[in-house]
Amino acid sequence: MMHCTPLSHFTRLALCLAAAGALAACGTTPTPPSGTAAAPTTDVAATTAQVRRAEIAPALYELAFSPRQNAVFVASAGGFGDDAPASKVLRLNPDTLAIEAEITLPLRGFGVVLDDAQDRLYVSHGLDGAISVIDTASGRIIGRIALAAKVRGADGKEKFEHHFRELVLDAAHHRLYAPGLSSEGSALYVINTRTLQLEKVMDGFGPVATGIALDAAGQRLFVSNLRGNLYEVDTQNLTVAQSHSVGADQLINLAYDTRGQRLLATDQGLDAINARRQASEPGFVPTPGNRVVVFDPATAAITASIPTGAGPIALLLDEARQRLFVTNRGAGTVTVFDARSHALLQTFELPKHPNSLAFDARRNVLYVSVKNGREAERGGAESVVRIAF
Repeated sequence: MMHCTPLSHFTRLALCLAAAGALAACGTTPTPPSGTAAAPTTDVAATTAQVRRAEIAPALYELAFSPRQNAVFVASAGGFGDDAPASKVLRLNPDTLAIEAEITLPLRGFGVVLDDAQDRLYVSHGLDGAISVIDTASGRIIGRIALAAKVRGADGKEKFEHHFRELVLDAAHHRLYAPGLSSEGSALYVINTRTLQLEKVMDGFGPVATGIALDAAGQRLFVSNLRGNLYEVDTQNLTVAQSHSVGADQLINLAYDTRGQRLLATDQGLDAINARRQASEPGFVPTPGNRVVVFDPATAAITASIPTGAGPIALLLDEARQRLFVTNRGAGTVTVFDARSHALLQTFELPKHPNSLAFDARRNVLYVSVKNGREAERGGAESVVRIAF
């Protein structure tokens, strides 16, 4: 897509936010003051690449690179205690990773998606049923979109019907798509980016829908869940065109390969999720996990299985250079594959736990948010890593 080992994006959030990158180690340390540079820590050695890491702020999640603003934007949820610091979007210098500006959020922010042409950054408030809209040129919040409503649970407490992590922008249709996940049944929320209003809520995406990817040219959207289901949505009429049960249980994140006409997915293979399913579903046999699976998007047939490090979360495709980047949360690595042959090209050993990815295609630079491990001080600042190839 939150202490937080999101199972860690989530025991409760692995069933609720299960994947914004395993929300492990949620923080409570104050964010550096506006305009103050976060001092880079020791660089991580890697062959044929320059790697820089900087401690930024507590509870980092998704990030985005803006060619138009020449900046990296990263969401800091702030923390989860009563006295936790405010949630913010931080604007980072793309070369030094110094904090150039801070934008305080009204609610805790987790997922981000950038509409660079319109100078907009959308931020999902995963636990609060809303999305904030930021003008990246001015650094101001220009709107808030209400999504899910609160419902009363069996325990008598009110909670939001769905949680949110990743967002996908469909510029051609002036829409934003947000899977609303729940262990009791997920939905797809469709937002009109012209009016900043909720356009439609589509039900029927099964338990804990986390993965989402757009095939803009094909006018279709793919959504996956943590129960081995894959859905195709027709973006012209907003209907589910196809649904499949596939041989991969924990499809956490998706990416669409425009050139190769393929759908790729990280299949986590977390033991904790498998154990819960085995306890509740007698006879359940988990699929291997710890891999990227490649699908034929027309049939949902698996055409390849690419072993990764333990607990893969995010994947990002560099179509121009035919490379696939994967964060392996459990292993503490970022792996780089040849997208055509699936050969492993490089492995970057990072502090645990690598989470989300953003890419500057022009300068060939990868950005990674890195969450703290259990051994770290609670509420400590988490990191962003810059890998220049």
